[in-house]
Amino acid sequence: MAGHWYENLTTGEEPHSMPVITEIEDLKRIYKRRVPKMFYDYAESGSWSEQTFRDNCSDFDEIRLRQRIAVDMDGRSTAAQMVGQDYAMPVALAPVGLCGMQSADGEIKAARAAEKFGVPFTLSTLSICSIEDVASNTSKPFWFQVYTLRDDDFMKRLFDRAKAANCSALVITVDLQIMGQRHGDIRNGLSAPPKLTPATILNLATKVPWGLEMLQTHRRSFGNVIGHAKGVSDPGSLASWTAEAFDPSLNWERIKEFRSRWDGPVILKGILDEEDARMAANVGADAIVVSNHGGRQLDGALSSIRMLPRIMDAVGDKIEVHLDSGIRSGQDVLKALALGAKGTMIGRAFVYGLGAMGQAGVTRALEIIHKELDTTMALCGERDVANLGRQNLLLPSDFETRWQ
Repeated sequence: MAGHWYENLTTGEEPHSMPVITEIEDLKRIYKRRVPKMFYDYAESGSWSEQTFRDNCSDFDEIRLRQRIAVDMDGRSTAAQMVGQDYAMPVALAPVGLCGMQSADGEIKAARAAEKFGVPFTLSTLSICSIEDVASNTSKPFWFQVYTLRDDDFMKRLFDRAKAANCSALVITVDLQIMGQRHGDIRNGLSAPPKLTPATILNLATKVPWGLEMLQTHRRSFGNVIGHAKGVSDPGSLASWTAEAFDPSLNWERIKEFRSRWDGPVILKGILDEEDARMAANVGADAIVVSNHGGRQLDGALSSIRMLPRIMDAVGDKIEVHLDSGIRSGQDVLKALALGAKGTMIGRAFVYGLGAMGQAGVTRALEIIHKELDTTMALCGERDVANLGRQNLLLPSDFETRWQ
């Protein structure tokens, strides 16, 4: 199968003779075959025992949908606003590091797919393609994500670079003061470019299309960091910088300071507690993302979708609430919206497409999510995503109260 439809992947065009792809899982199967193990494991794993990683998806499955009939389903709309900006549906591509290792120039490909589809793309600080790379290869503003780092000079210059690139929103990840223990990444010796250990070489030998594609780009390490952060001039010096980069002393005053440096919308990503949600509203954030970092930080934390109702009760009338972690379908998007979220983010769902088929794969992932959202909305008796609510759901009696 790989012999004919992989050939068009670098162009972003729809591959010829592409296998039938009707759900995100179809993309995941292709992705697993095509991408080196360390980068597949990076996307498809959580921290510690991966309990939270699993719960993120399984808790969505506990929510049932209420079917309605004899309702006019013509003229449906998934159009929505997030942080005052108009989009084709309330779904953003989440900031995911190392996208340029899933597919050559991966961030550029994902940004182009998002731009064409009409949804926001969020560039990670730990991307392979730099802010400038993405800006020069797209025509519309994108969102930019920053971590809370010790190096204040580097942080200020990141903000300036994002402003110069005309980024339309700043996403501040607030749940990574220290790194969660991710066993798979440690065992694999995750790095960009990959270190050529015997195990890695054996695995790369089975990923020839991926390797040939990577040979066609010069972008193979962290474009926003190397040559920009003090003392980081090559991949060899990056590891020591990364080990000390995150700021364990982060507090709300520091977050408030970051907010004051950005004139546009600020989104705080990584909120999983009602009190933290209230504090986010108090420091002037425009939106929060209810998120547990895709189950890659505190294992044993509750899933994002299970925490969403509590956070909506606490701040739903004070701040715009988005959700990520666990979304693998348009039905998951609908469930989050019906529980009050104004927007959602997908990470792994688009990464599967990116690794499987480049830009065309990201486009296919967005098409799948949109089709599932639109069809499910209609079968629930709604014509506009703005009208989704609790009336469309059937929840277990203890969904919000099981864990106290």
